[in-house]
Amino acid sequence: MALAGCASGPGANPHDPLEPFNRGVYQFNDAVDAAVVKPVATTYQDVLPAPVRRGVRNFFANLQDAWSGVNNALQFKGEPAANSFMRFGVNTFLGLGGILDVASEMRIERHTKDFGHTLGYWGVAPGPYLVLPLLGPSTLRDTAALPVDAQGDLVSGIEHIPTRNSVILVRLVDTRASLLGASSMLEAVALDKYTFTRDAYLQRRRNSIYDGNPPDDGEVEKSPVKQDISKVRERTRAWVQTLKESGTTGDEKAKP
Repeated sequence: MALAGCASGPGANPHDPLEPFNRGVYQFNDAVDAAVVKPVATTYQDVLPAPVRRGVRNFFANLQDAWSGVNNALQFKGEPAANSFMRFGVNTFLGLGGILDVASEMRIERHTKDFGHTLGYWGVAPGPYLVLPLLGPSTLRDTAALPVDAQGDLVSGIEHIPTRNSVILVRLVDTRASLLGASSMLEAVALDKYTFTRDAYLQRRRNSIYDGNPPDDGEVEKSPVKQDISKVRERTRAWVQTLKESGTTGDEKAKP
């Protein structure tokens, strides 16, 4: 409450009431990144050939496809769920455990979703913006979803602790290496990196939850599941109205 009070004012962002706290965590993360993570990721990118890095990235993306299938199913999205499970099966068995992205060559579309997306689809509000230590941008809703996402992460199922920690470390370094270009652009064009990162994250998450079709700012916002139900009702009403207007021969009655 004290942090929220410090952030209040005419220029405060309503989505970021904890801005002073978030900025402090952001500066801490930035310092750790500059001192440790970014140099390691740069060395990783310079030393490993592009095909090897691509294979590592494909491997972790394949694991994500499995969890995406579960979340698409929880959102009753049949085709995206089927595509996600199909991608996981094809790449696991035909792509050498996911190192090769055979599913993309077969034009099976990827639909990446996590449990934060699922909560958003079911109408859970995002809550205030949060910057988590080492993990970076999030919201209260996405932070609450992290324990469930951790259970759905196949890497967390590795029982051998040194192996599990090594795999997590490789994933972290590979993810940071994939963002080197974006971070360089951010440093070049953004006057306030914190604000730019916050706004980009919130917009991207909102767009993803609504599958690329978020409501306009002037419209009354509905959760995606309510939008889907409304669309089904509208199609049903239109179908019933069409039947009433067309009628059938048996329904016609002779007028007196």
